[in-house]
Amino acid sequence: MNTEKLSQRLEAVASYIPEGSKMADIGSDHAYLPCHVVKKGVVPFAIAGEVVEGPYQSAKRQVAMEGLEEEIIVRKGNGLEVINDEEIDCITIAGMGGALIASILEDGKDKLGPTKRLILQPNISAISIRKWLLENGWELMAEEILEEDDKVYEILVAEKGDPYRPYKELHKELLLGPLLVEQNSAVFRNKWKSELDNWQRIVSQLEKAAESEETSQKRKELIEKIQMVGEVLNH
Repeated sequence: MNTEKLSQRLEAVASYIPEGSKMADIGSDHAYLPCHVVKKGVVPFAIAGEVVEGPYQSAKRQVAMEGLEEEIIVRKGNGLEVINDEEIDCITIAGMGGALIASILEDGKDKLGPTKRLILQPNISAISIRKWLLENGWELMAEEILEEDDKVYEILVAEKGDPYRPYKELHKELLLGPLLVEQNSAVFRNKWKSELDNWQRIVSQLEKAAESEETSQKRKELIEKIQMVGEVLNH
């Protein structure tokens, strides 16, 4: 991967960045994504934010090597603290756990005023992000699921709006993704079939374990999930 040729998941993230927007890429690593979209003329200005010294230095080197220091500012800081007021209108956060992405958004809520679009790519626990969006007035505009190098990634795109609009069955679709349920793609089905098999294995093990309140509760939660996901896959 380089600034010319992104990975499939980052290409997908890039495809949702509105033309002409000023973006911040949080957890930018080598700054491949901002370099790519600036070079393609999609965005005129970007911030690459990194909290870890090594990736921060890598991003600085990459931006300098590409000759993009006028268009891309690399900043070291935690989450959205790298953004100044009224500076950007699109935020990308890719390649982290969903719970971490949600906590970054929660901790940096005061920086989100001028932000028109969030493009979020969790590696796990997309449900954590959907819950945060729902609680904070962000509407899911698009969802995408893809497989790359035997890993499954989800991309969630949100804008300010009615957070309940995409949902028909809230409890189920927070877990699965309301727009992904509609699309019902082969990658989506394979992901949840695999999860289903895993949950059924755990339930079998719990049934053999010594009965306790904890094992009983865990089994109940898993059976509920199995029924929920089974309904969607059978439908």
